[in-house]
Amino acid sequence: MNNISTKTLTMKREFNVKPERVFDAWLNPLMMKKWLFTLEGTNKVTQNEPKVGGGWEIVDHRGGNDYRAVGEYLEIDPPKKLVFTFKMPQFSELEDIITVEIKEIPTGCEMTFNQLIHVAPEESWTKADLERVLGEYHDQSEHGWNLMFMGLKELVETGYISYKG
Repeated sequence: MNNISTKTLTMKREFNVKPERVFDAWLNPLMMKKWLFTLEGTNKVTQNEPKVGGGWEIVDHRGGNDYRAVGEYLEIDPPKKLVFTFKMPQFSELEDIITVEIKEIPTGCEMTFNQLIHVAPEESWTKADLERVLGEYHDQSEHGWNLMFMGLKELVETGYISYKG
């Protein structure tokens, strides 16, 4: 697996709450199942062992299919930094690395999110094919995280997520 290409997705969000509240939403299973890769109404599994070397798993049921996301915690430094692996085994065995950094600001906190996206190029791909696929993975990931971060903001600032739509 030494022929892996990567692209980094970086996103920033501000929340009108203390850093501890946002950090907790990444690790507390009761909060995770409301926004992280799932919604409370479609969540089938939320398991979490929030320690370095511990794992997490979320299974969401959408459109008649189960979607499983899993990973392992690499670094936990409350409430400032969280690093973990992320993969969806039904699509790829490759693991992305996600780093979440949270800092206090006068209005609450700012979260910086980085996802190191891994892609294994197929033999027939040209350099242009690889760049196109990396761009698609980046854009699809950004779209998904945008939706999740809207739910995260609503959850940490109001205590619930209204299901619009």
